[in-house]
Amino acid sequence: MSRLYLPLFLLFLLVIEGVAFDFLPLIVIEKGWLLAAHWLFVFLVLIALFYDLEYTYYSILFAIISGLMVDLVYTNVIGVYMFMYGITIYFIHGMRKVLHTNFLVASLLTAVGLSLVDGGIYLIYSFIGISQIDGMMYITNRLLPTLAANMIFFFVLYLLMKKKLVRWAAERFDSNSS
Repeated sequence: MSRLYLPLFLLFLLVIEGVAFDFLPLIVIEKGWLLAAHWLFVFLVLIALFYDLEYTYYSILFAIISGLMVDLVYTNVIGVYMFMYGITIYFIHGMRKVLHTNFLVASLLTAVGLSLVDGGIYLIYSFIGISQIDGMMYITNRLLPTLAANMIFFFVLYLLMKKKLVRWAAERFDSNSS
């Protein structure tokens, strides 16, 4: 049963990302900030850091599938989120092998990952002509508010899910080695 928890929670996050904008404070709208909820990606980072082992790549598989689901549900271009989620989680999974995983490293990798994902999506959308914002406007009105909002979500999710992910990984991978 515990093997279903991760996909079900990812599906839940996919659904609630769509309604996240309904709960934004009025000041965000008045200032003209464009926030993107990357809650699914934040959870994928936690999976890469605390669930995957060095030789398992569940987080990358989940990233590719989740990115495709985001593309299908929320965008008109198929493959952008799938590519960016997959390649960024692969990078984070590789960095996990080099760095000791603690709160500071998890925060840093999440912030870098969010910047890579959102920046990569902006670059791809700019290249194909979907995004019309210039670079400085993107950084000040989209990237920084998105990064701040998603890091707040990361702090909450880290506190709620870190121990559970470690426990689920121990249950899954210890039972396989017996």
